[in-house]
Amino acid sequence: MEIGRRKSSSEALISILAFTLAISVMNATMFNIVLPEIRREFGLSMAEVSWVTTSYLLVFAMGSVIYGKLADRYKLKILISIGFTTFIIGSVIGMLSQVYGMLIFGRMLQAAGSSVIPAISGIIPVRYFPPKHRGRALGISMTGGAIGSAAGPALAAMLVSIVHWRVLFCMPVLILLTLPFYYKYLHDERVGTAQMDWLGCSLLAGAVASLLLSITNPTALTLISFVLLLTCFIWRIRKAAAPFINPGLFQNVRYTLGLVIAFAATGIGYSLVFLTPTLLTQVHQLRLGLTGYVMVPAAIATALLSKPGGRMADRKGTSYLFHIAVSLFLLCFLLLSSFTGASPVWIALFLILGGVGQAFMSIALSKSISLTLPHEQSGVGMGILSMLNFVAGAIFASLYGTMVDLEAAQAWNPLIHDLSAYVFSNIYFMLMIMIAVVAALFSSFFNKHYEKRRCCK
Repeated sequence: MEIGRRKSSSEALISILAFTLAISVMNATMFNIVLPEIRREFGLSMAEVSWVTTSYLLVFAMGSVIYGKLADRYKLKILISIGFTTFIIGSVIGMLSQVYGMLIFGRMLQAAGSSVIPAISGIIPVRYFPPKHRGRALGISMTGGAIGSAAGPALAAMLVSIVHWRVLFCMPVLILLTLPFYYKYLHDERVGTAQMDWLGCSLLAGAVASLLLSITNPTALTLISFVLLLTCFIWRIRKAAAPFINPGLFQNVRYTLGLVIAFAATGIGYSLVFLTPTLLTQVHQLRLGLTGYVMVPAAIATALLSKPGGRMADRKGTSYLFHIAVSLFLLCFLLLSSFTGASPVWIALFLILGGVGQAFMSIALSKSISLTLPHEQSGVGMGILSMLNFVAGAIFASLYGTMVDLEAAQAWNPLIHDLSAYVFSNIYFMLMIMIAVVAALFSSFFNKHYEKRRCCK
């Protein structure tokens, strides 16, 4: 009876988490659509208005690992309450802002609160589902993220055409509807008693912020700050009695390598959302407002197939799902590299392969990495994974942008003849090679025997 009740609670919990993720992703993506309106209203430069996104990313990336660390000591329902309350306060401040600084402060508070969501999206499947059912749970939660990704830009465009862009700050209010359900279905207890190392936390936050700033606005000062803060952080976790991150965590070879593989895979997958709008406007001369519609089919397909993909990981193993993901990625990049100048309709179809491949790979890697972690380190371990995903997106976006700016004198793929498409074709060709390397690393260290042994524990 008790087991059945807990199973029912877990199923309800993962559905609530999927809805929460949908709202969170919508909030993160909607503001990208209204940046021109914000720029016009406050009289900003492009560099200044980009802080609407950059400030959110800086706080969001670090917040996910902080909440993950706190989850190893405090109840999730307490952290969720704090996060959601901060999220709403930030939304109110942003909606009422009359100066740009107040708007940025509101977005940073939003990020500080909503960063609890990626943290719990990694923790809840680990704590509330046994390994043999964990893939399906990850697939359900990822469905929510995919729905938010598809609906966010379209909903933002519709709302802005009817009312003022500030109404976008009202969307997070929907997240309060989930709070009573989290209190009902969460039955977690504190799993640790160690003190919080706020100095170590601050050093890591500074290092991450400096790294992201050195990517978005490269200067000698930001780079030097990153190196110094990272050095101090490493010294701190080696000397502190109760460090923010236990150095022993990285002595776990499979966990550390899993982070490296996930970092590379996330960066490779980020090319699909980052490069596609530029490809469609530069090569296909498509109006900016139409580029988002080309990406919608991929988001819908991802939402529909994430849950079946998670079940596949449980039934046939993460290695099986991972290699399907690799195959989809390889086919997607091969087609994009070979037919970069094809009709946007074909580009939309190619993106479906990549979008589903990215979802499958994320499920496989998240489950594989979670199996390497002891229960008492699940919070911070999955929090670090979440943080690295955001950092990977920022770093690879900068690399892709630099490559596009440099252009290309010749195409590596003999099927490409349009000079404006050379650089995009070459990038996709390079990503094919990178995916193959990632697949080789995964196969070497996350074999089926290891997975079966951990799932049976």
